[in-house]
Amino acid sequence: MAGHKKTYFIRYLVAFALLLVMIFPYIYMVLNSLADWSQVDRKLLPTKYTFGSYKWLLTGGEAGVARPWLKAFLNSFIVSAGSTFFMMISGIMVGYALSKLRFKGRDTVNNFVLFHMFFPAIILLVPTFLVIERMGLYDTYWGMIIPKALSLWAIFMYTNFFKAIPDTFIEAAKLDGANDLQIMYKIVLPMSKSITVVVFLFLFMERWTELLWDMIVVRSDSLLTLNVLLSQMFGPYGGYPGPMYAASVLLTLPIIILFLFFSKKFQDGMQFTLK
Repeated sequence: MAGHKKTYFIRYLVAFALLLVMIFPYIYMVLNSLADWSQVDRKLLPTKYTFGSYKWLLTGGEAGVARPWLKAFLNSFIVSAGSTFFMMISGIMVGYALSKLRFKGRDTVNNFVLFHMFFPAIILLVPTFLVIERMGLYDTYWGMIIPKALSLWAIFMYTNFFKAIPDTFIEAAKLDGANDLQIMYKIVLPMSKSITVVVFLFLFMERWTELLWDMIVVRSDSLLTLNVLLSQMFGPYGGYPGPMYAASVLLTLPIIILFLFFSKKFQDGMQFTLK
């Protein structure tokens, strides 16, 4: 009995040590975002704390290089929410069609989706930019949203999940006079809450942390997302590491809040994906 307790203690100790190693960079970032500037990056655990770095982000401080941080945060939210909404809608509709509707070329479309999931997206970066520029969407919200409005991964996830839903539910709904759109959003989607949370969190997180495309397609400071603004800090903000840490915390905060809010549904959805 004592041997089992010792084994469990060692396992928990190792697990705790590994967890600490994984989360310490984030803890270090948060502590340095709150640290007095005299201690930023000079102590492993600062002893003096202040909100000066966050205040500096909003005012620009004495350096006179204030940036629209609140506007950038809002831009990130608009772009991420818009892209995620369209990715979810398209994923649900295409996934339902590929799993429950019979039409000519369905297998071809499904194979096309699978092929493009392994296709390097960066190869299409220049053609996509040229199309957006020709459409007059350069330096606009839509220029950031539309190219990210479709997720093949979301289509793949929904297609496989919807296949597991018995066709008897759909046939019964059709006998009651429901059309495919009503079946999709009133019957199939409510049965897919767990996987929907997983898809939503991953899509939003991926879009929220997007940098390359937003950097290419936007020129105006008023449209910069938080990621792009943070990437520019190594220039004018290079001598101010405290605000850089504060901006990084602001960048990760929405993801953490969403994960904590949907953690139970996320765990349920992940159990499905691992089956």
